[in-house]
Amino acid sequence: MTSTAPRTTTDRELTEIFAPVFDRIATGALQREIDRRLPYEEVGWLREVKFGALRVPVEFGGYGASARQLFGLLIDLAAAESNLPQALRVHFSFVEDQLLAQPSPASEQWLRAVADGTLVGNAITEPGVGAVDRYRTALTPDGPGWRLNGVKYYSTGSLYADHILVAADKAGERVSILVDAEAEGVRQHDDWDGFGQRLTASGTTEFENVAVAEDRILGPGYGGPGATYATAYLQLVQLAVLAGIAQRAELDVRTWVAERTRTYTHAAADLPREDPLVQQVIGQLSAAAFTARATVLAVADRLDEVLDSGASDENALVALELASAQAQLGVIDIVLAATTKLFEVGGASIVSERLRLDRHWRNARTISVHNPAIQKARAIGDHLLNGTELPFAWSAGARGPQESGK
Repeated sequence: MTSTAPRTTTDRELTEIFAPVFDRIATGALQREIDRRLPYEEVGWLREVKFGALRVPVEFGGYGASARQLFGLLIDLAAAESNLPQALRVHFSFVEDQLLAQPSPASEQWLRAVADGTLVGNAITEPGVGAVDRYRTALTPDGPGWRLNGVKYYSTGSLYADHILVAADKAGERVSILVDAEAEGVRQHDDWDGFGQRLTASGTTEFENVAVAEDRILGPGYGGPGATYATAYLQLVQLAVLAGIAQRAELDVRTWVAERTRTYTHAAADLPREDPLVQQVIGQLSAAAFTARATVLAVADRLDEVLDSGASDENALVALELASAQAQLGVIDIVLAATTKLFEVGGASIVSERLRLDRHWRNARTISVHNPAIQKARAIGDHLLNGTELPFAWSAGARGPQESGK
């Protein structure tokens, strides 16, 4: 099912629907950070307005939004609460997979379910030696069905989800499985201990003898060979988060400076907002937010072209992957620099725990280590110099022979 349905929801209509919700979410973001309260209620608000159905065609109950519209709204949501787009990252790629599949009752069923508010989380990455050679999480036969056993980490968004997309080994084959989050034998833990993006629910998920029906085995799992749209898509969600962080950081600092009267004897003006050096920093923060957003949307335009043509042209997929990787390097540098420089507009008072402006840097730094930039930079250079294939999918863990079961 290619995503060629008429796009009848305009940018203005989408803004009218979602901007008030984003504003509500933003209002409590600082206190949630202080309390470390997972945004279950806020996810409920997004369900109510069918945010997860942005890409679902109108005839199935969604908005029929373009990739550009989706990523523009993800940036705005990230500016309100940077944890939420990351938590929904795999949900949107799951929807895209249904759109790209051959039309079937199953794909239509899932698209309609998403339009009704269903959300999908993920359980792909494994702790310990990981899955460089294979997934330790295994699917084994059990009569007419299957049983799933294993442990996952970085299960981003799954605590907010109705279903979990699980990557597993099936007799040496990587497969994707859709498991009900409340199924017997599924245990989820909010034990993510990173210093940023603390509310993404990226903790451990355990699967113990979970019953899996045949129709819940969706096909090849993450990390399979060949070019795909998915890695660029998933990376672009991370970049949308960074762009949103830059947008919120600029707004928070500008608001703080505008109300501030305290300055220095050697300052260039009586008020910080009139100080040309402070004005310069605000201008730089604004430019960083603009550049990050423009970069994300430029790649989203390419993504639209690839998806609208069925994501089957290998040359187009390679060009998209390259653009996503190049954008990653640029956006990370811009946003990390901006969220560091913002502290230059004030003295010691700007590092007050009450303001928590450090959360912008912590969140940006945390999300930037996903798919490490140094590895991407090397891959880009090797590709451009030597024609080496780009790494469309990769797994984390220990390289070399591993003992079974570890």
